[in-house]
Amino acid sequence: MSKPTPLSGYPEFLPAERAVEREVVSRLSRTFELHGFTNIETRAVEPLDRLSKGGEIDKELYVLRRLHADDQAGDSGLGLHFDLTVPFARYVLEHAGRLEFPFRRYQVQPAWRGERPQEGRYRQFTQMDIDIVGKDELPFHHDVEVVRVMVEALGSLPLPRLSFQVNNRKLIQGFYRGLGIPDVPAAIRAIDKLDKQPADAVAQLLVDTAGATPEQAERCLALATIRVADTSFVESVRALGVEDELLDAGLAELAAVVEGCAAVVDDHVTVEANLRIARGLDYYTGTVVEIFMEGYERLKSVGGGGRYDALATDGRTTYPGVGVSFGVSRTLVPLVADGVLRGSRPVSSAVLVALADEDSRTSAQDLADRLRRRGIATEVAAAPQKFGRQIRYAERRGIPYVWFPQEDGTHQVKDIRSGDQVDADPDAWTPPAEDLQQTIVTQSSS
Repeated sequence: MSKPTPLSGYPEFLPAERAVEREVVSRLSRTFELHGFTNIETRAVEPLDRLSKGGEIDKELYVLRRLHADDQAGDSGLGLHFDLTVPFARYVLEHAGRLEFPFRRYQVQPAWRGERPQEGRYRQFTQMDIDIVGKDELPFHHDVEVVRVMVEALGSLPLPRLSFQVNNRKLIQGFYRGLGIPDVPAAIRAIDKLDKQPADAVAQLLVDTAGATPEQAERCLALATIRVADTSFVESVRALGVEDELLDAGLAELAAVVEGCAAVVDDHVTVEANLRIARGLDYYTGTVVEIFMEGYERLKSVGGGGRYDALATDGRTTYPGVGVSFGVSRTLVPLVADGVLRGSRPVSSAVLVALADEDSRTSAQDLADRLRRRGIATEVAAAPQKFGRQIRYAERRGIPYVWFPQEDGTHQVKDIRSGDQVDADPDAWTPPAEDLQQTIVTQSSS
């Protein structure tokens, strides 16, 4: 069999790199669980009508079809999910009678999207979402809670500096409505293009597509320039001279999110009110958030989310929700490729028990079991080679310690990095905490 050709858009980690991903997921999961979020896993496929957008099937969807289906059979009517929100909405509807609301869930799974592969955008990728969903109503304080929990969770990771940029759809919709813009959704779509187009082009777009006057377009752009890390944005917006009840509600909610996160922000993770953030998806109705990583602005956001007052409905009951998604693959694949993050070693084993001869394998296995019962990951040498070869084998595996049973029944353990070899009791010896398991090693990005 010839050497396989790598598939673009389907990233795979080597063992030490995979250790980084597992540790990141483990730390995030721990934080979410401390806040009462429960883990779920949904199926990989959903009916195409649920995956469609406004009745139109997205050309980036992967559709399931049996290999030996006849040419007239068509597809199965199923596709791989492209995010975790669509399957979660279906999950809530399907199991609503057995869930306790508000329902707090976190989910980490692969998703699939048939787009052109590039850095940060893959055809198969892992996401991690948290959401709180209510039944018919969901109090606003959950918006503050979800953003705060994600800030706390990501703040525990050794990532480059992160910026949570938050806004509120009520704020921008109320501002445009109070300003008298004829087509508010078109104005939101125009302002959302500020990252790609110059301000004068966006101003013209506001005139051409949203029906704004040049003066109205100028005030829309003025709103979009407001970006602060405290609640002073409220005064800045008021100074623009627009009044609207929806605007008032949006200002109050956004101020509450910024204030609610103040206790968990630091130099590593910040929260800013950025009044140009709109999020392109139409179902957001209140809080919106985008997460950016310093030094990797080329990736654009590495996470985001917000409030959606109609996550799902069965015609009788509506399930509003608020959530934030973190792109695990989108974030980690570039960081690992750049050497910013790596695993401390490719294997979990902290100790290799050396073999003097094959007859000693049983006693070596018994010794390994004694260490394992104390939580020390241990393996036994594959073959009774010369001790120098067994040490080199441990080096190649990334195992930091080699254990040598002595003929008189005593034991010695060698740190093969420093060369130190000391007497050790298998029922008492423990490696330093940093060697007990695989850890993430960081390096400043260039």
